Amino acid sequence: MDQKRIIDDIDHKILTILQNKSRIPNVEVARQVGMAPSAVLERIRKLEDRGIIEGYEVRLNPQPFNQGLMAFVQVFVQSSCHADLAVQLSTVTGVQDVHQVAGDDGYLLKLRVADNRELGRVIAEEICPLPGVQQTRTSIVLNTIKETRKIDLNRFLS
Repeated sequence: MDQKRIIDDIDHKILTILQNKSRIPNVEVARQVGMAPSAVLERIRKLEDRGIIEGYEVRLNPQPFNQGLMAFVQVFVQSSCHADLAVQLSTVTGVQDVHQVAGDDGYLLKLRVADNRELGRVIAEEICPLPGVQQTRTSIVLNTIKETRKIDLNRFLS
């Protein structure tokens, strides 16, 4: 199936608007795409039903919640690693993302914690003791230049 055909131009416009401001009133989306609000609402519901729109979430500033330190932890695993390790890693304190990666067998975790001390504790007490974890390598983020969950819809249709 041609991936470029899963949405049409109107869906593209709706998704672009929603990615920029998901709390925009349906009436305003309808005005911007030149359709009736009921028709736009139906399109949005279909995009949700098809799994194209996975959900809506609020982005919070981590500083007021004492989670200002971001780190990426590469977890190297034994070749006979337990199948539920990824699930266990997803429950570790501060873990926001868990990615299984190719190359060096393992996982890449994105964590947000208060400081270096908490990061060290999480690695030593929550990650390393898990069955199958061989070692970790940690990179602490000094400054974030860009962080987004948006999909580049213009590349998709070009």
